[in-house]
Amino acid sequence: MMSFRASLLASLGCSFQASITADYQEVLYTFKLQCQSDDQGNIMFAVIEPETIAGISGRITAQGGELTFDDQGLAFELLADGQLSPVSAPWVLIKALRGGYVSSCGLEENQLCASIRDSYEYDALKTQIWFDDQDLPGYGEILWDNRKILSVEISNFEIL
Repeated sequence: MMSFRASLLASLGCSFQASITADYQEVLYTFKLQCQSDDQGNIMFAVIEPETIAGISGRITAQGGELTFDDQGLAFELLADGQLSPVSAPWVLIKALRGGYVSSCGLEENQLCASIRDSYEYDALKTQIWFDDQDLPGYGEILWDNRKILSVEISNFEIL
């Protein structure tokens, strides 16, 4: 985990695809993004699935985010007591990988799994990230109040 973090911090950023599932308890929303992070952890993304919202793009930074689209929009209720939108899941994962507090790290079914908190506060988001056999992020979950609210399947991860 720490060697991956060092490589990521020394790079120009990364690119990857993120298949996101947002769990609102009553309903699940699933969509896929093409993402690219810069050397500061800012995320640029474009929706690639489902086709009905493909082409919506945006940028997420620590200061906020913006969306661009033509006659389409993403309307998700906020999760984690208003702390995040489902489309911000890639930014949360990259933020955790770049500098979150690693609370535990070990093997789970022969895969490295890291638990990372975004702060020491009682309402901190907890991110669990499983690494693939090439030591790259392959799957992540974002938990709040001990409940999984977002899951992200990561593919085509590349450090730039």
